[in-house]
Amino acid sequence: MSTSKRASAYTQAYEYIREQILNGEIEGKTKLVEDRFAKALGVSRTPVREALRKLEEEGLVRDKRVVQPTESDLRDMFRVRMLLEGDAARLAANYMDPSTLAILKGCIDSSKNGNYEETMTSNKQFHDVIVEASNNTFMIETINRMQSIIYLFRKTVVYHNRPGLIEEHEDIYQAILNREPDRAEALMKDHLQADLDFFLHISRNR
Repeated sequence: MSTSKRASAYTQAYEYIREQILNGEIEGKTKLVEDRFAKALGVSRTPVREALRKLEEEGLVRDKRVVQPTESDLRDMFRVRMLLEGDAARLAANYMDPSTLAILKGCIDSSKNGNYEETMTSNKQFHDVIVEASNNTFMIETINRMQSIIYLFRKTVVYHNRPGLIEEHEDIYQAILNREPDRAEALMKDHLQADLDFFLHISRNR
């Protein structure tokens, strides 16, 4: 199998399994059998194994069984995210260059005018651009390991049209553009806290 096909099979397996876990189609403590996913997707066991390894790094799988985060787990993980992304926003306000600022602005414009999938993509890119602009490898790697949980939150806040979501992105962008590190950090933390509160509210009322 070529490198590109192998990467495509891995991505397909990863997204398929992650979606089933996050949607509750695969319940907590369920054992994940490589052969079953390989047959369902028409791929070999190797990309499935790689996908399960990635999901284990992201905290959704342990010992090939599904982990369902508790509310306490989610609060703890989001606290880490607030600290890291708050610091990333501070760094961005000090150092982000004009070309990257233009990309950040483009993310906001896409969210305003896009459909659900486009808003999901631009929302992710907005946060990724800020984190990556920190040039802090450890910060970037830590956030990347949280991507499945972040996806779960993002999906909920975008699908349910959380009030103020895009406006908060605009405020963060303006603080970065105006070189206001304290304000950028505070706004990012408030933004993520609002995501957490909204997600927990929706989860409790399902």
